[in-house]
Amino acid sequence: MVKLIQGIGPKIDWNTKENKQLIGAILSLKTADEAKLFLRDLMTEKEITEFASRLEAASLLSQDVQYNTIIEDTGLSSATIARIAKWLKGSLGGYRLVLSRISRHHTPSKLGKGLLLSS
Repeated sequence: MVKLIQGIGPKIDWNTKENKQLIGAILSLKTADEAKLFLRDLMTEKEITEFASRLEAASLLSQDVQYNTIIEDTGLSSATIARIAKWLKGSLGGYRLVLSRISRHHTPSKLGKGLLLSS
């Protein structure tokens, strides 16, 4: 467990009372409506939109969609998309885990510069 915590974010102390409370709060949510209520109280509308765009970018990258198309579709910067691509390919697999659990399919219009999601 210590190795996993260090790998997730060496600069983040996941064992603080506050971080444990946040993780516990997320794990306590049982429905989409509960998640909506909590996320709206926790974050600003802009933050919700940003995080939703990042997840969308990860989904599009996993389908091998070109960066330019992702920039147009999400409004994210190329630097943010590159960081998401790095994490998507990384050993921790947070994006891959979530993407494998959600059932959303896109029909990419332009293929090429993305990343194929591997199991």
